[in-house]
Amino acid sequence: MKTQARVVVIGGGVVGVSTLYHLVKKGWKDVVLIERKELTSGSTWHAAGLLPLFNVSYSVGQIHKYSVALYQRLEEETGKNVGFVQCSNIRLARTQDRMDEYNYYAGIAKTIGIDVRFITPKQVKEIWPLCNIDGIVGAIQHPEDGYIQPADLTQALAQGARDGGAEIYRNTTVTGIHQKPSGEWVVATDQGKIVCEHIVSATGNFARKTGAMVGLDIPVIPVEHQFIVTEPHPEIVKRHEAGLPEMGVLRESDASYYMREEARGLLLGPYEAGAPCCYVDGPDADSEYELFQEDIERLEPHIAAAINRVPAFGEVGVKQVYNGAIAYTPDGSPIIGPAWGLRNFWLNEGHSFGVTAAGGAGWQLAEWMVEGEPSIDMMGVDPRRFGPYASRGYLRTKNEEAYRNVFTVHFPDEERADARPLKQAPCYDRMKARGAVFGQLYGWERPNWFAPKGVEPKDEWSFRRTNYFEHVGNECRHVQENVGVLDMTAFSKFEVRGPDAESWLDGLFANRIPKQAGRIGLCHLLSLNGGVRSEFTVYREGEDEFYLVSAGAMERHDFDTLQKTLNGRNVSLEKVTTQYGVLVLAGPKSRDLLQKLTDCDLSNENFPWLTGQFINVGCAQARALRVNFVGELGWELHHPIEMQNYIYDLLFDAGAEFDLRPFGIRAMDSLRIEKSYRLIPRELSIEYAALESGLDRFVKTKGREFIGREALLAWQKKGFANAFVTLEVGDVTHSDARGNEPIYHKGELVGRCTSGNFGWRLQKSLALGMVPPALAEEGTSFEVEILGDRYPATVIPESPYDPENARLRS
Repeated sequence: MKTQARVVVIGGGVVGVSTLYHLVKKGWKDVVLIERKELTSGSTWHAAGLLPLFNVSYSVGQIHKYSVALYQRLEEETGKNVGFVQCSNIRLARTQDRMDEYNYYAGIAKTIGIDVRFITPKQVKEIWPLCNIDGIVGAIQHPEDGYIQPADLTQALAQGARDGGAEIYRNTTVTGIHQKPSGEWVVATDQGKIVCEHIVSATGNFARKTGAMVGLDIPVIPVEHQFIVTEPHPEIVKRHEAGLPEMGVLRESDASYYMREEARGLLLGPYEAGAPCCYVDGPDADSEYELFQEDIERLEPHIAAAINRVPAFGEVGVKQVYNGAIAYTPDGSPIIGPAWGLRNFWLNEGHSFGVTAAGGAGWQLAEWMVEGEPSIDMMGVDPRRFGPYASRGYLRTKNEEAYRNVFTVHFPDEERADARPLKQAPCYDRMKARGAVFGQLYGWERPNWFAPKGVEPKDEWSFRRTNYFEHVGNECRHVQENVGVLDMTAFSKFEVRGPDAESWLDGLFANRIPKQAGRIGLCHLLSLNGGVRSEFTVYREGEDEFYLVSAGAMERHDFDTLQKTLNGRNVSLEKVTTQYGVLVLAGPKSRDLLQKLTDCDLSNENFPWLTGQFINVGCAQARALRVNFVGELGWELHHPIEMQNYIYDLLFDAGAEFDLRPFGIRAMDSLRIEKSYRLIPRELSIEYAALESGLDRFVKTKGREFIGREALLAWQKKGFANAFVTLEVGDVTHSDARGNEPIYHKGELVGRCTSGNFGWRLQKSLALGMVPPALAEEGTSFEVEILGDRYPATVIPESPYDPENARLRS
């Protein structure tokens, strides 16, 4: 065994071996993989081998697409048969909500180049003659979908990796990991030690044990998954004898199961309620090719549904029931990318659809390690999207919830209920008493909207305008005409101090940081390729004191990114998110209201836009920042969190004469789109150059150096493929763009929406998006596809509401 390598990959399942394969393909030959038993002996060996292209995540959808394409050419490259059966996949729908989901997904699929087709119940019957089509209203088909033999796939990837110079050590157990002062890693095994530059953890069911070796609480716990294989069925035998093709993979989403042919019989895999987490503390040290005792009782409702849909399933005996572990995360998506707080330690874990994702996950992680950035936006699978709140108890609850909801309709406004409310701002109960309907972000409860008296405070989820639509509109109009208050305590917050603080921040951000104390700037941290990694509001408090605010969901990501750029500088970086609450006061009457509660002069002359001051609010105190995300006069009040309820009550007591009302996140989103304000990772992404996203006034390249500068200039010289636009969408009556909808010009797919909403102040349906620069001129006509229908759209000026910012400056 080697004693030195550039990369050590830990874990010999399909995900780990794919990572090894792709590192070799990227030119890193000095790479090794360590597997405690035999390759595939964890979860890979008992996987059903399905290759579902369906996924409403932009990141995961591209990962799956790459995998399926790779697997088709792997046999030719390696000489090993991977058992790929391209028999297509059919997803059935019994409801309009399900068809809306399929139409929404089809829009995403078109923007990333996945072939998906809508078929009728009659066509379903032609493809799947054993299927009872009663109650089916429609279906979609992926012609390129199918299934593969996971063990054969893994061996082919291993062969490809070895052919490229990689080494694989089987029956070798990792016993410890530590990092030397030089930054090199030492991987101790029962066969000796290996010193390396990078480590990749792809250990599946052992993820938490591996993480514990380096002090990480990895947010992965497996869940038991069962599937049933029947004896051969005479009708299927006859089809094969007649030379007919396999009927394909059948998914009845509304009954939460998949089915396909297997050895002339049928294979049924339900995603049932009550499936428990397993291996909470990791498998036994001797675990290999392990299965659990089956629990048929849990599957009975799904068996009945399957027999109703495919009567043949009930006509033959059961050959075997498999019950094995599948790794899960709280949102069901894998974690792929750098570990937080550690340099050169990478995670490729939490794969609930590991066979489908393995190829793409290995591809993108190798890109990230070798090139410094992935080539697609990976924010949806970044390990740092979860925070410290995602610990053992939370994981058990949320992972089981994610499992049982695999086949539920994935509404864009869905808010799942388990493990909530977990992180609450102090004013949570006060907002609830005022009718708040909450959503969750990064564990925080945030008010999505407020139900007025007499209206049930409950969401009716939909892809269309639904029960909260008019109430959100009333909140928007009230902020425009009077004054509203929004809890944004979930904002990520950081304090930066020290002699090197100014030079460090100035070398990070594309924009110049504020030069005077009391000034505020919007600053972007670019990716190495010139895209946008993060966005910060930077408030300069003193000569070497700064207060940074970023998106609530980005706390761990942003803190880790900032921390890893310090490199020994004399800077103190402190995460202070939970020390400060944030109440946003916005609207034309916000100055009059706040002036009643403070002795600070809030006039324009003393307190202009984009400045901040430390003020009193009654007997309490706050950093008052004159910025907001809604485009109206207002202040963000960043206050000691223990004073929040005092300030909240004071605002409402003093605000009675101004008709102060609360508003929620959904109103904020409508208001921000009317201002063309961008969001990470929608309009701002590593896939789009900062200048493609229209950040020209926030990117200062002359006479200074910052992360991503040279790459951005090189990208600009090469020529941009995209330009940011604001679109007015016409003829919309029931649903607005939400993001990921295709944009067409003269019948040709040319771009994608990144966000969308109804603009209540403008009384227009709006979308933000990316199109070719030659088509970005004001007045250019497009069509936007929303839920399968195309609507006329026109490029309008940026910030269509108050383009001169007169209201913000008033």
